[in-house]
Amino acid sequence: MATSFHHERDCLAPVVGVDEAGRGPLAGPVVAAAVVLDRRRCPRGIDDSKKLCAEVRERIAGELHVKARVGIGVADVEEIDRLNIFWAAMLAMTRAVEALGIEPGHILVDGNALPRWRWTARAIVGGDALSRSIAAASIVAKVARDRMMRELDVSWPGYGWASNKGYGTQEHRDALTRLGPTPLHRRSFAPVAQLFA
Repeated sequence: MATSFHHERDCLAPVVGVDEAGRGPLAGPVVAAAVVLDRRRCPRGIDDSKKLCAEVRERIAGELHVKARVGIGVADVEEIDRLNIFWAAMLAMTRAVEALGIEPGHILVDGNALPRWRWTARAIVGGDALSRSIAAASIVAKVARDRMMRELDVSWPGYGWASNKGYGTQEHRDALTRLGPTPLHRRSFAPVAQLFA
């Protein structure tokens, strides 16, 4: 089933869709996006970012930055290790909403939990495949994080971040064993923590 504005229908405007990318990787930040869509200028093809190829995600993200209001929030590796990945993701989401520069009417968040914030919000499990606003946020967050990991790959070569985006692929795990962890590795994640045991 394609995304729709069904979940946005009874919400006070402006409606903000929020999602994050990068909870699972062994390295790099967690990145969240907040998006307010203009239904009259909505890019075609918005769907759950996981269902789209990289080229389509890049195109739609580019259009969203022109046709929608977009905020991006980041929690870095130090914050992930200090807070844990769940609360770091919540922090990134809060920063993304704050980066919009407007007061939300209602926020729709992908998942089953909400950050501790003052705005009216609803968590929707599988929201990135249901709500067009959340799907748009999933695309923006994924594209932004992927770009960051490609840039970090230049500074920290050998781990394959341009392709694996910091996830625990065999290539990445082998490089961790061979080269050791970088400052951008999440030391609170088991495969990295084991190297310090």
